[in-house]
Amino acid sequence: MSYITAIGTATPKNKFSQATIAEFMIKAMQLGESEARKLRSVYRMTGIDSRHSVLSDYGKTQDFDFFPNSPGIDAFPSTRQRGELFRKNALALSVESINNCLSVLTEFDNKSITHLIVVSCTGMYAPGLDIDLIQALNLNSHTQRLCINFMGCYAAFNAIKQADYICRVQKDAKVLIVCTELCSIHFQSENTDDNLLANALFSDGSAALLMQSSPVAGINLHPVSFFADLAPEGASDMAWMIGDLGFEMRLSSYVPEIIKSGIHQLIQRLFQQIDSNIGEIDFFAIHPGGKKILETIEKELQITHAQNEHAYQVLKHFGNMSSPTVLFVLQQIFERLKVEDDHKKILSVAFGPGLTLESMILEVINHTNGN
Repeated sequence: MSYITAIGTATPKNKFSQATIAEFMIKAMQLGESEARKLRSVYRMTGIDSRHSVLSDYGKTQDFDFFPNSPGIDAFPSTRQRGELFRKNALALSVESINNCLSVLTEFDNKSITHLIVVSCTGMYAPGLDIDLIQALNLNSHTQRLCINFMGCYAAFNAIKQADYICRVQKDAKVLIVCTELCSIHFQSENTDDNLLANALFSDGSAALLMQSSPVAGINLHPVSFFADLAPEGASDMAWMIGDLGFEMRLSSYVPEIIKSGIHQLIQRLFQQIDSNIGEIDFFAIHPGGKKILETIEKELQITHAQNEHAYQVLKHFGNMSSPTVLFVLQQIFERLKVEDDHKKILSVAFGPGLTLESMILEVINHTNGN
């Protein structure tokens, strides 16, 4: 068996309102007045109030620290410079989310961690973040490590699947997962619809969770079922590629329509695995890829805005952080669970390049020392 026993999150100290970021974008993308009006309108409609970044530049319209202070692409940061920025900042943010996760467990010993799974699609290097974390957290040098890279917003599901497998075959397993993304370091200044949309949504954050082969006293989350599917017709509408000047996002406005065509079949197949139905779900942890995506999912699953409130709150205060985002939503639910929620079900869904649709069902387990 496997159980999620703790979840923690962290964001960089730089926090900016959506309106402030819009003014940065207007300046950095050298937009004319009509284009600036369009951009401000897009930003107002995102459902986002604020976002976080490891960079202070997003709060400025001049005297930038990382991005160029002169127009033109010649001085724009290279992929190498952005990679160095990731390496410089990812460790501290990851440690913070991990410490926030493990601090909720009484007298937890870091040396008891048997496996470490590190997730990111916004930076890679070797020796990598996994080894840096072994040293920073004083884990055993023989801790088993796995890195999941470049899978995008749904990657946390793959990490949880791997942790579930490990816990089912190793009776003393304690698997630490950390998803850390610095999306904001990959800002692209070219005035395209893809860049306009991506620049309006993405931000930085980290989320960690601990999965164990045995439950702890109190509330735990037990994975019941997983299901993944592809909507290949959306392959060109959501993509993430390494370019000369950073990682380049392709994010089409057609994504909600593609999700709409695939979500019903995805959920139907998931429920077939466990002989259940949507009426037996009590909580929803939906990845807030964007406001329109959330509205599409609600319509297709026939759930209310209130039932999806946790996703809207994460979108509002943090934006889309890629892989950690759904764990931010799950944490909001986890922290509010009570004894009387024992055996209730949570449905979680996320999307990413491919177009990939991932889903899982978790069961709330209130464990006492007597059972």
